[in-house]
Amino acid sequence: MSRAFSDIAFTPAVRAMQSRQGSRNQYARLDRDEVDRRDALTQAEIEYIGTRDSFYLATVSETGWPYVQHKGGPPGFLKVIEPRLLGYADYRGNVQYVSDGNLAGNDRVSLILMDYPNARRLKILGRARLVDASSDPALVERVQDPGYGARVERAVVIQVEAWDWNCPQHITPRYTRDEIAAAVAAMDD
Repeated sequence: MSRAFSDIAFTPAVRAMQSRQGSRNQYARLDRDEVDRRDALTQAEIEYIGTRDSFYLATVSETGWPYVQHKGGPPGFLKVIEPRLLGYADYRGNVQYVSDGNLAGNDRVSLILMDYPNARRLKILGRARLVDASSDPALVERVQDPGYGARVERAVVIQVEAWDWNCPQHITPRYTRDEIAAAVAAMDD
C-alpha cells in the first residue's frame, strides 16, 4: 500500500480497528513514507488500464449510501489523459443517472479494475467531474471510442488522488469468451 492511499483510506476509525485487530504496526510505516506516495500513475498502471474492458465505480449519495456501478466497453475505454488524470465517455444507458447524480453532491470516487484470469486488481481513489459533450467537444472526442456506436452524453474526468495494487489472494479467476476461445484454439492446434 502507498502513502497517498493510506492517507485517504486509513481514517481514525480504520486506524482504531487496525489497532484492535493487531495490524496497525505493519501500516504505521506508511505514515512516514514520503517517497512512495503513488498519487500519479506509472507506466505499469497506464499499460494495465489500457487493456481493461471494464471497471467498478463507487460513488456516495447525498444521504450517505454507497453505490457501485459496473462500467464496460472496448479494451482501453478508460483513458489515461495524464498520469494523474483519467477519463471515459459516458454513453447513454438506462437513464437512471445514479452515479452521475451522486457526483453532483460528492466528487469522490473509487475505481476497481480487475484482471480475473491473472488475479490482479488495481484500486484508484479520485475526484470526478462531469463534462457535458457540448461544453468541451475536444475532451469528449479524446475519451470516446471511434467505432463504438452509442451516443456520448458527457465525459467523466477523474483526478487521481491515490492508487494501489491489491492482494490477489481471494480473486477467483474468470475468463471472457475471447479468452476461452483463444485457449481452446491453442489446444486444438
